[in-house]
Amino acid sequence: MLRVLVADDHPIVRTGIKQILAEDPDVHVIGEAENGSEVIDFLLKNTCDLVLLDISMPGRSGIDVIKEVKQIYPHIAVLILSIYPEDQYAVRALRAGASGYITKASAPDELIKAVRKVAGGGKYISPSLAEVLAMQIDQKGAQQPHERLSDREYQVMLMLAAGKTVTEVADELFLSVKTISTYRARILEKMNMKNNAQLTVYAVENRLIE
Repeated sequence: MLRVLVADDHPIVRTGIKQILAEDPDVHVIGEAENGSEVIDFLLKNTCDLVLLDISMPGRSGIDVIKEVKQIYPHIAVLILSIYPEDQYAVRALRAGASGYITKASAPDELIKAVRKVAGGGKYISPSLAEVLAMQIDQKGAQQPHERLSDREYQVMLMLAAGKTVTEVADELFLSVKTISTYRARILEKMNMKNNAQLTVYAVENRLIE
């Protein structure tokens, strides 16, 4: 029996995921979490084989949660299920320790396939993600401006590039406006840009946002 923790901040999404996984008799959802802290608290008290994790939840970023889970419980597999396209977060998630990345636009049978492969010790990446990884290898170490950002800075950059205000980003991430303003200043400095409009143009041209 494969024991799975489903972590997503939307109850209706968690319900849908459980219904899909229920189609496989060998998969048993043993718990739910709606943020990173709940994930860690659950794992401290329960034996789990796999965490099905949303990359974007209130508070701590999914990348930070991946790193902590793998640091404390290296034997637990982490599979990312996200609304964000693979171009945006997949590579960072894999670097943080995730065993796979699948988007919420995927078919139900693909989710079950990914869960089984990751739980069995394998890695799950789609053909499109494999292409992204291959392109990075072909670049032979060339680093794009956004790759110089920390995981949190990258998250904030995408939100600002998508048109959200500093206040909206702060509210969504449960951080202060001052903190987000500091992140914004660092982002602009690292990417040698002057304003959010330039961030938007860059993100669109590099297919980081649609």
